Amino acid sequence: MLAGQLALIAAALFTGAALYVSACEQPARLHLEDGALLTQWKPAYKRGTAMQAPLALVGALLGVIAWWQTSDWRWLAGGAVILANWPFTFLVIMPTNNALRALDRTGGDPRSRGLIEKWGHLHAARTALGLAATILFLAASLRT
Repeated sequence: MLAGQLALIAAALFTGAALYVSACEQPARLHLEDGALLTQWKPAYKRGTAMQAPLALVGALLGVIAWWQTSDWRWLAGGAVILANWPFTFLVIMPTNNALRALDRTGGDPRSRGLIEKWGHLHAARTALGLAATILFLAASLRT
């Protein structure tokens, strides 16, 4: 079933990108000085959002289509979990994002490090949501 396979691919891509940020980019970023830390975070976040947001949306839509085709609850659950990244980002992460975007990146604002550390912890939850969706989609795909 094509919709389910594509949902799994979208969720796995989302998860891989989120895991890379959590396990590689964020720890490396934290070795930078405060000014460079914020200078690096701003464009990286913008590009990451442009990639991950559509993957979450596409994965959710394809999960719903796969559920509609098979009636397997795991497709629907996986779609809901991957889509949960959107409200989680808007409700939980966005205040931190807005605070970071408001800082002057050339001045090396001392608040930037604490906010970026907080952002990294919050972003780890996005990685967990992506992984949970991927596992649900994989389990459903192994059954069909």
